[in-house]
This record gives sequence, C-alpha cells and structure tokens, in this order.
Amino acid sequence: MSPDPATSPGPTSDRGGRDGLFVLNMHRNFTGVSATAAAVTRQQLKQYDVTLVGRPLPGCPDAVSFWQAVALSRRPPPGKKFHIWHVRRNPEMRAGIFARDVLRLPIRLVFTSAAQRRHSLVPRWLISRMDAVIATTPEAATHVPGVRAVVPHGVDTERFQPAPSREQAWAKTGYPGTAGIATIGRIREEKGTDRFVAAMIAALPGFPGYTALVLGKAAPEHRHFLARLKDEVAAAGLSERILFPGEINPATMPDLVRGLSLLVALPRYEGYGVTPLEAMASGVPFVASDTGWFEEFSGGGVAGVVVPGGDPQAASGQIAAILSDPARHQSMADAARARAVENFSVATEAAGIDAVYQELWAAGLKNGTSPQA
Repeated sequence: MSPDPATSPGPTSDRGGRDGLFVLNMHRNFTGVSATAAAVTRQQLKQYDVTLVGRPLPGCPDAVSFWQAVALSRRPPPGKKFHIWHVRRNPEMRAGIFARDVLRLPIRLVFTSAAQRRHSLVPRWLISRMDAVIATTPEAATHVPGVRAVVPHGVDTERFQPAPSREQAWAKTGYPGTAGIATIGRIREEKGTDRFVAAMIAALPGFPGYTALVLGKAAPEHRHFLARLKDEVAAAGLSERILFPGEINPATMPDLVRGLSLLVALPRYEGYGVTPLEAMASGVPFVASDTGWFEEFSGGGVAGVVVPGGDPQAASGQIAAILSDPARHQSMADAARARAVENFSVATEAAGIDAVYQELWAAGLKNGTSPQA
C-alpha cells in the first residue's frame, strides 16, 4: 500500500527540528508499522513541529533525508538538551545509533516494540542501544530491555468512522455484490491469507450477495503462494466473488473499510495488528485468530470473535453466525466503535508516548547531555 504524495500536504517546515521531535520512516513500502506511525504522527502534529525523516507518510509533512535530519539535529532545540528520534524498525535504529554515537549529535532514541516473541541477535543488540523503549503490550514488554512504558497502538477515530449507510458505502467502493468482507495485509503464509481464502470458499456459498476482498501486496517471493490461492478460488468457482485488488491507497482505505460488513484477520503470527482496530472504529466487527492483541480488542466477544488456532473452518462458522444474525451484527458493530473510541484511540497512544518524551527531556535537563556510551 504505497503512500499517496497528495496526502502529504505542504513543504517541510523551515523550522524543522524546532520542537526536537523527529519521526523516522525508512521502509520503502507502506506497512502496518507505517500505518501506526502515520496515525501517531498526525496526532503529534497537534502538539509538535514534527520532522519526518525518510519516506512519506499520508497526512504528514513532507519527509526530509537522513542527512537533512542530521543537519537539523546538530544543535539542541530551544529549551531542551537534545532532540528525540523516534524509530520503529532496524534500519531506523541503525541510522539513529550512527547519528548519536558516531556523529555525536545531541539526540536520544526512542523505539516502539510490538513483537510478542524473542528478537533475533541483531535486533536485540540494536534495541539494547536505545535510550527508551515503548512496548505496545505487556507481552511485548517481556521481550525487550529498557521498557519505559506500555502504550497500546491506537486508531484515528476521526479518520475511521462508521458510514451513515453501510450499503451505500459498499456500493461506492465499486466492487460487486451488495456487501463486503475483507482481509488486509501482506499476502503471505504468516499473515494467514490462505486461511482467509479457505474460510471464504466455505462461507460465501451461503451468502450470495457478499464479495470477499484480499487487500494487500504479494512480495516477489510470495507470488507463487498468491497464484496457488487464485487457483483454489477458481477451482471453487468463486473467482468473481473472491477478489485480489492488490495494494490500496491509504487515503482511500477509510472509505473502503466503512463499507465492509466484517473484517477477517487470521495470521499465524502478529505482533499487535491494527486492521481490526481500523475496522472497529468504522463500526465493523471482526473475526480473528488468537494472536496479536486481538483478544483484548474483542472485549470478550462483544466487538469481535477470536478463533483458536485461526482454523479456517471454525472462522467460516463464526462468520456465518454473525452475518446471519442482523441484530447480533449490529450490536457488535456498535460495541466495536465504542471500544475503539474508549480504549484504543490514537490520541491516548500519542499521550502515552509523549509522557516518555517528557521524562527523557526532563532527565536531560537535570543530568546533562552526554549520549549513551
């Protein structure tokens, strides 16, 4: 899902670095990490003159290069002893360590970790060099050192909102049928794309008005996997009802999501998982596997259903049960929106992150400026 430059309005402020907050985004693709970074950055722009470094993010200021960020970070921002560089991936951690420890810039590195498993050797070393770590869940916090706070990812509940009419919203997407179901994410085995296809092959014959969408990109190494899924769909006679549109522009994603009747996420592993949250904020219930933070999202089943092991047949049964009971579907839709607003807003996430920033800046003023040795 490639960012749309049109959604990154205006040139980078000539006061870049003034408030001391740099957000690094150095991955060439728009991923789930990119989506969470974009949502938080848009929220932080209400408080800070944020400098985005690397690749563009939708709705954020134009990005500067690494070397421009270096130039903007040579002197501390007014009233502070150092800048904060917020990083979320290995390349960004490496860039930050180089800037802090080799170039000796007055910066501190804050890393957000969502992984709910032990990192491999190189990421473990990189994370050990961070000045502060923010974990997205208590489980993630057990796998990384230096955790200052546990701050769950949130969703932009203003950008993702329920449609006045789900039927009209679906019709506006241009996809066939009278209603839609989707899975969103990279097309690969770990993300459970095959589980979704199997569940749809089982469920769709009982729901003739529904169209299923596989929204996401298959990397070159996963194209044979995608081809096999399409062959399975064709063999089931559902090629016109299970579609593979590919990447979706992030700018158009909210309109598409609010037209869905159900979001399905059946990954084999997920560090956190934000697509169910985007669905929830849009008044769309979900069916998910028991990984990520999906059980917490569900509220004990009021907003979504978690399927043990992500079993496709069990998921198909849950999908059919929800869609065949309009009263239950509406109740889940209402609860999903309420839980997103009350428990998982990006405003709450940004506030939790800012508390870590403020702690670092206050300690810097008290203790001096020497970077981590």
